[in-house]
Amino acid sequence: MPETFAIAISGAAGRMGQRLVALTQADPELELVAALEAENSPALGKDAGAVAGLGNIGVEITSQLPERVDAVIDFSIPEGAVAIAKTCATRGISLVEATTGLSAEQRQFILDAAQETAVVMAPSMSLAVNLAMKLVAEAGEALKGLSSGVDVEVVERHHRFKEDAPSGTALKFGEIVADKMGQTEHIHGREGQTGQRPQTEIGYHALRTGDNVGEHQIVFGMMGETLEISVRGHARDSYAYGALTAAKFAATQGAGLYSMADVLNL
Repeated sequence: MPETFAIAISGAAGRMGQRLVALTQADPELELVAALEAENSPALGKDAGAVAGLGNIGVEITSQLPERVDAVIDFSIPEGAVAIAKTCATRGISLVEATTGLSAEQRQFILDAAQETAVVMAPSMSLAVNLAMKLVAEAGEALKGLSSGVDVEVVERHHRFKEDAPSGTALKFGEIVADKMGQTEHIHGREGQTGQRPQTEIGYHALRTGDNVGEHQIVFGMMGETLEISVRGHARDSYAYGALTAAKFAATQGAGLYSMADVLNL
C-alpha cells in the first residue's frame, strides 16, 4: 500500500469539488494530482486551491487526467460522470462516483466501468446516511406484514441549486423499503382528490430551500404510532470525508462495483 494516494477530483470548481480540494490538502494520506472540469469551464487554467479559497496550491484546473492517478472522485454532472467513467475503465483507474441525476443509460456506463476497474457508487457518501439506510432496512424487515398495515413516506430537503428531484438518496431509501416490504408504486407528491392511500405505495416529497446540504426523513406510519428515521447533514464536509474515505478504499480494490456499505464495513 502506498504511503499516499494520488487523487483526482472531477468537478473541482463546484461546491463539493472545492471542499474536496480543501480536505485533500489537509489529509497526509492523499495527494491532489488533478483538478478536473469540462473543456468549456471558465475555471480552466485557475489554481484549484485559489478557487477553493485556500490560496495557490500548484494544481491547475484542467480537462485532462494526468498519468499518475490512483483514484478519481467524481462530483460533476451526468455527462461528466459518463466521460470520466469511460476514461477510468480504459486506464484501469479506480473511481468514486457521487454524481446524482443519472439516467438509466448513463448509469449503465458506470456499471460497465466496474467490469474494468474498482468503482464505488452510492447516492450519498455520508456515514450517517449510509448508517440510516441500514436502520431503514432493519425497520422494513421488522414491520413487513404488520396486520394493521404500514404507510411509508420519504421526505427530503436540499438547497435551491439542486437540479434533480427527488434526491438519489431519497430514491435509494425507497428502494430499500420496497425491497423489504414489497411496495410496488412510487408516488411523487400528491394533489387533488387522490382517494384513500394504498399501502402498496411509497410517497416522495422534495423540498428545495436556501443552502440546505441535505435532510431525509423516512416515515413509517402505523395505526396509533409512527416511527421516523431522520438524518441531517450540517455541512458538505460530511459527504466530502466519505468520498475521500471511499477513494482510499477503491484505490486498494480489484475491479468491481462497491457501495459505501463496503467502504464503511456496514
